Amino acid sequence: MNMTTLPNAEEIAMARLGSQELSAVIESNGEAQQISVIDKQGQSHDVTLPSSVLKMMIEVLTQLGQGNSVNITPIHAEMTTQQGADFLNMSRPTFIKLLDSREIPFTRVGNRRKVPFSAVIKYKQQLEIQRLSTLDELSRLDQELGMGY
Repeated sequence: MNMTTLPNAEEIAMARLGSQELSAVIESNGEAQQISVIDKQGQSHDVTLPSSVLKMMIEVLTQLGQGNSVNITPIHAEMTTQQGADFLNMSRPTFIKLLDSREIPFTRVGNRRKVPFSAVIKYKQQLEIQRLSTLDELSRLDQELGMGY
């Protein structure tokens, strides 16, 4: 299946079921787990996978089961400024301002900027931490002022 297209109804149903079944058997505290895969000839093959891979498979199946497309990006990949802006859900000019202010590192290839995917992820995580901290502060102030929220 081309992951840039949306799954059809049959794929959505299979992904939902697969996600539920895999979630039911995964051992969340183990480093690796053995699963059996049956090939086209009906022969069973035991495959040992890290639990992190199984968790990622569950997430992929969950997203497909919700009708979403899935894109897996290697952590060492580089992004264009438009891809970075899209990933952070902001305009390209706003993203370029972040690059120019050195909040997100980048390199130049000719006249184009290339941004490490890992740097964009790190920036997104920092934003999330700042947002949660701000929400905690607002909640604390609400409680102090007795606003009832």
